[in-house]
Order: sequence, then structure tokens, then C-alpha cells
Amino acid sequence: MINYGATLDVSGDLVWFVAGVLRAERLRRGTRRGRRALTPYRHAVLVLRWFRDAIPVHRLATDHRISIATAYRYLHEAITALAAQAPDLHQVLAQRRDTGDTHVVLDGSLFTCDRVAATTTKTKGRNRGATVHLWYSGKHRTFGGNIQFLASPGGFPLWTSPVLPGSRNDLSAARDLGIAGALTAAAAVGLPTLADKAYHSAGIGIHTPFKKAAGQPPLGTRQRVHNLLHSRLRALGERAMAILKTRWRALQHISLCPHRIGAIVQAALVLTHHEHHGRY
Repeated sequence: MINYGATLDVSGDLVWFVAGVLRAERLRRGTRRGRRALTPYRHAVLVLRWFRDAIPVHRLATDHRISIATAYRYLHEAITALAAQAPDLHQVLAQRRDTGDTHVVLDGSLFTCDRVAATTTKTKGRNRGATVHLWYSGKHRTFGGNIQFLASPGGFPLWTSPVLPGSRNDLSAARDLGIAGALTAAAAVGLPTLADKAYHSAGIGIHTPFKKAAGQPPLGTRQRVHNLLHSRLRALGERAMAILKTRWRALQHISLCPHRIGAIVQAALVLTHHEHHGRY
């Protein structure tokens, strides 16, 4: 076996922030001093190595001289504690109104995961009644979880939703998670939302491009200009998810339980905000 050095390219301030969250979690649980294999600081390093470089858990366990089961337990504990730091959708919308934003951007993203055996029955479409994989996305042709997110006008991630199976489309996800209702209420007080064609008819105040219906004439000049301007504003929202997935490599393919994808993405969001702003 050969030992070698490595550098974790995150700031020391971020490590101490995560260590503080983990220390508070241990106090909440009533953990006694000296009963853990890792200090909060070393625990934070383990977690950030997983998020930043997607280090396999068995290697993290070896490097930190703990069992694989303990490494998984520490990882899950940190993900839950960090995700709890993220504000809810209504808090984010109120904050953006106070900041004076002209709009927010709504979009969805698929976070791939390992194959999941769970199945469901289709209720719509040509193959209605057929049995399909619940976590399989026909659009992306892979297994994963659907995450909805909000971005600022400049393309910075603001909020991410709980996870839904990959077979769910963006429109149904926005409705079932209560996102459409919250955004409609925000639009009524001056904070509209821009979204792509997948969210057509999601709600008043959620603006989408004009769609050409089958059998209808081509879009007019005003409609094409509207779509062009809408696309240029909305496209900046795509940057938000790119920030998360490129900064935290663990998000590029989730190796943990798919039901935890929502908490994992929320934890990464909290880390990103702390890196850029020193707080959420």
C-alpha cells in the first residue's frame, strides 16, 4: 500500500461551518464527549471530500480509519443536518421580493442514480396501464430523481425541492409539490416566474414561451419576439444547476438511496451559499 498526500479545494471557513453544524447536531442528539470516532472537524472533512470529489465511501472509511458502516452513518447524518439549514420556498420568495428582484427562474433537473427496481402503472399516454420503472426517466433514458429548483435572474441557485421519481415530468412535479401555487402567489405581489415550455399552464404568473399547436398557423412576429426575449432571460437560470453539479461532483451521479437525493441537493445548496456569501 502506498500513502500519498491530497488537497481538498474548499476554504477553511467552509470546513469550520460544516463542523459547527455537526457539533450542534451532536449536542441536539445528546452525544457524549469522546464517544465518536471522529471529531466534528474530521467529520466535516469526510463529508466535504464526498461532496467535492465523490470519493467512494469505502475509501473514505479507510482514510479516516473507521468502518464502512460508520462512514455511511456519518455521511447520512451530515446530509440531514446540512439540508435542515436550507430555508423553505416561501422564505426564499419573500427574500427575493425584499431584495428587489424582477423575477425568478423555475426549472427541473434529473439527478442520475443507480438502477431502482420499483415500478408503477402508467395512467396517461398510449401505453396507459403498462408497468414501468418508477425511477426511470423516458426523456433522459436513465434512472434518477426529479428535482425542481429556483434561480435568481443572474443564474444563482436559490432553492431546491424534495425529490420525486424520475418518471415524473416537471409540470406535475411543480403542481404536486405546491411550487406552482407558491409562485402564483408571489407573482400577485410583483415577483413573476420565467419557465420553459414544460410548465405551460402551470399557473398565473408563471410565464412560458408561446407554443405552436398542431394544425394552427405559425407563430406571429410578436410571439416570436416574445419567445426570443423570454429565452434570453430564462436561459441564465440554467447556470444555477451547472454551479451545483460542477462544484459538487457527488451530484453528477448519486450513489446513495434515491429517496435522499432531495436532501443531498439541499445540502449542496447550503454549502454553495456559504462559499459565495458566508451564510445562506
